[in-house]
Amino acid sequence: MIFFLQCVLSGLSAGAVYGLAALGFVLIYKTTGILNLAQGALILLGGYLFSSLAAQLGLPIWLAIAASILIMGAVGYSLERFPLRPMLGQPHLSIVMVTLALYIFFSAVVTSAWGEFAVMPTPYFLPLKPMNIGGIIITSNLLWSFIIAGGITAAFVLFFQFSRIGLNMRAVAEGHQIVRSMGISVSAIVALVWAMASITGACGGILCGQIRGVDYGLADYGLKAIGGAILGGMDSIHGAIIGCLIVGVLETLAGGYIGHGIKEAFPYIILVLAIVIKPYGLFGLVRIERV
Repeated sequence: MIFFLQCVLSGLSAGAVYGLAALGFVLIYKTTGILNLAQGALILLGGYLFSSLAAQLGLPIWLAIAASILIMGAVGYSLERFPLRPMLGQPHLSIVMVTLALYIFFSAVVTSAWGEFAVMPTPYFLPLKPMNIGGIIITSNLLWSFIIAGGITAAFVLFFQFSRIGLNMRAVAEGHQIVRSMGISVSAIVALVWAMASITGACGGILCGQIRGVDYGLADYGLKAIGGAILGGMDSIHGAIIGCLIVGVLETLAGGYIGHGIKEAFPYIILVLAIVIKPYGLFGLVRIERV
């Protein structure tokens, strides 16, 4: 029972980081209807950028975190300007292929800047000491990653739900033509959404680095987050977060009771099952088309 609870706590910690990454998918999907396949590469770039600023350039941890977030936000904002804005009005499949090209591009940027298969020295700012919680042993960095990821996610959700800009984002998600008639700049809102998605990617990359170190495996977190987002519902923020928590727990249980190999494949198994059995997700909006 102790081992089971330990797997659940570890899975919740990993799921919270997946949920942070899934925010980027959901925000862009809700606003534009596009599946952003570049999110994994943004997580990878954010993790390498932070480690480079903190470990190689010697910046204080807080300054390296702030600089990484600002730079990644600017990267996301720029992506909407080019190449995504010229793609407006094109079939969604074409735009999804552009995001896939961006994934390959940013992966190549990391390879060119830091070397092929480079493992970065990780500046750990979260404690690594094991903690005993009611007989359950869990490392402090996992627990703190869960708390920080949960706090960042809650801040984004509150911003999206209650701020004026968040209200505009929700309006854009309902329909671009109506929003334009109200004098709201759709392109500015979409650019801001891409900036926020890149920021969540940077935060996810930094936290993932605290859990597993900084290497090319960080990009997998973005791919795993897709499974959680689809399971919960791509157009539901809270659904995607819950879906990612479920994926994190099931993945860890699979690794603990079956083996490490199935653990790495489990999020993708869930992705396939979710698409086949529940294509709109647990909390997604079911769309009925009448012909």
